[in-house]
Amino acid sequence: MLVATQLARWFGLPTFDFAILTLDRNDEIPFHRGGTAHPGPAFATRAERGHTWGGSADELSMISNLDDVARLVVFDSWTLNCDRHPPDPSVRKANFDNVFLSEGQAPEGCFRLVAMDHTHCFTCGRDLAKPIATIKRTKDERVYGLFPGFVPVLQERRDIVRHAAGRLRGFDAGTCREIVESIPPEWEVDAEARSALCDLICQRAGFVADNVVGWLAPTCWPQGELNFERRGEES
Repeated sequence: MLVATQLARWFGLPTFDFAILTLDRNDEIPFHRGGTAHPGPAFATRAERGHTWGGSADELSMISNLDDVARLVVFDSWTLNCDRHPPDPSVRKANFDNVFLSEGQAPEGCFRLVAMDHTHCFTCGRDLAKPIATIKRTKDERVYGLFPGFVPVLQERRDIVRHAAGRLRGFDAGTCREIVESIPPEWEVDAEARSALCDLICQRAGFVADNVVGWLAPTCWPQGELNFERRGEES
């Protein structure tokens, strides 16, 4: 979650304020689904006023940063985030709780979309290990994060998707190493696993940048994308 949240910030998405807190045996931090946090460094975010998306178009129309809906789909596809809207809902259910509508920094009567809860990025919740940068992951051509309710938003934001793809092309290994090296040593992610994670993040960034518009075209611009490409060739 720490790495993916920092990637989301680099990508220009709003996230919750976060910090790494050092817990001791006297701290009793409860988890939402039961149990308490163990002593040691813990990832924590600041609470914001708002609510999770219920899935309605009416709620989406009240979002002040609708461009970030398009960016979020590109981000989820980059990070293989199976825990928001998976590429195959028949295998894993969509999770509306991972779309947060914040009342902070939004005009009155509106909400601000916040990118949250990235525990399942890259590994779908599995532990990090050396063989993470596999061809299957790097070259995954499926779209992640595309709720049916997001489609009308993206249909009007092809240029935002293109801009987001361009942003991904600028991602570099130095930035990746800096983010990955922020993982506390107590979390037992060894040097080989960190290097493999960086390889996946960087390779995936280039692959998604080159292909995401084409992946989205059949659903979001089934006619317009083809016409757009033909106009580009003629010019």
